[in-house]
Amino acid sequence: MRTTAEPGTTAARPTAARPTAAPPVPTATDLPSEPWERIERWAYGVAPYLGLAVSVLLTLLFVPDQAALLVVVSGLILAWMASATWRPHWASRGPAAGAGYVTGLVAVQLVLCLIDPWFGFLTIAGYLHSVRYLTRHWRWLGITVTAACASLSQAGGVYGVRANGLVFPAVMMLFNLPIAGGFSYIAWLSEESVQRRKQALTALLSANRRLERLSEENAGLHAQLLVQAREAGVLDERARMAREIHDTLAQGLTGIIAQLQAARTFEGEEHQRHLGTALDLARESLAEARRSVRAMAPQSLEASSLPSALAETAAAWSQRHGVEAEVRVTGTPLPMHAEIESALLRTAQEALTNVAKHASAGRVVVTLSYLGDQVALDVRDDGVGFDPSLVAGSPEASGFGLLSMRQRVQRLAGMLEIDSELGGGTAVSARVPAIGA
Repeated sequence: MRTTAEPGTTAARPTAARPTAAPPVPTATDLPSEPWERIERWAYGVAPYLGLAVSVLLTLLFVPDQAALLVVVSGLILAWMASATWRPHWASRGPAAGAGYVTGLVAVQLVLCLIDPWFGFLTIAGYLHSVRYLTRHWRWLGITVTAACASLSQAGGVYGVRANGLVFPAVMMLFNLPIAGGFSYIAWLSEESVQRRKQALTALLSANRRLERLSEENAGLHAQLLVQAREAGVLDERARMAREIHDTLAQGLTGIIAQLQAARTFEGEEHQRHLGTALDLARESLAEARRSVRAMAPQSLEASSLPSALAETAAAWSQRHGVEAEVRVTGTPLPMHAEIESALLRTAQEALTNVAKHASAGRVVVTLSYLGDQVALDVRDDGVGFDPSLVAGSPEASGFGLLSMRQRVQRLAGMLEIDSELGGGTAVSARVPAIGA
């Protein structure tokens, strides 16, 4: 029967930091305008009303007989333009609403220019509002009709057309349309450029806000990771100290107790030998405990290689317990990383301790194998064995020894296997990556 401890790691999962409330990103209309933009916007807004005022004033001066009718019509035109410029709901309702507004404006403008040529000054409203409220080819249609209105006004209105024909209005049309269209096109390009700049700035501000939020979230995650890293470090150090205490003090005290109990049953030279062994174990355990506190490698690895340290450990264990212990090495021995060698040596010590406590074995074989990318340690005895299913996954049943071995091996991304049968002995096998020194 076999139980296998697969390599694994436990990683703390930080919770996502709660995003903090950020101020809303401004839209293009919320961005501050340049001084020249404000002046231009003011001029475009005032120019249509200025043209209407000049038209009404000149009509009152030179055509007083039509003053009453034209003043009433001018009032209606004023209200019509104010509905679009002061409360710009035409543009907000979409292209169709804007087209309706400009159509009404140009139609009344055409009638006024035919009746009274002085209303040619009002055509400035037709040019500016065609650019502002119309889209695509409709914009050029509005500019063309407005240029025709201006040409009729310059020709003297309906009376001038009757007297002189359409030649003069046609010539003026050829003059007005390129100039008005060119200036309107330039104004449209300027407005489009301003809008694109504001949209780009809005996108940049939005990206900056997102980066700020991400930075705040990352800062929160970093703080959580630091806390969890400290907690994980504390837990890891506690586990390390528990393993070291078990592998040094606990094993040493167990050996000392065994030697003292044996010394009570003997006298003379044999009695002194057990007492001396107990004293040596106490000194070794104290030295190893001090080294564990300093997180240093076992003393036997300081002056010798892993195979030699295993041989010394097995020989000392065999002498204390009177059980034959053999150490075999296969492959080409290479210096390994200190943690690799320390983990394998501690695993061998714990396995031998378990043999002495539970196996009632007559022989133990410790095999160290260098397998290229892995190093394997096998400790086999011919003792009474046990049922692995009774202790698998149960630290209370298996004791801290097996748990400590598993933790040491898994911490190095290795694998620990235990094979045992009742009456058939036990084999403890550990495999870890071969990380060179």
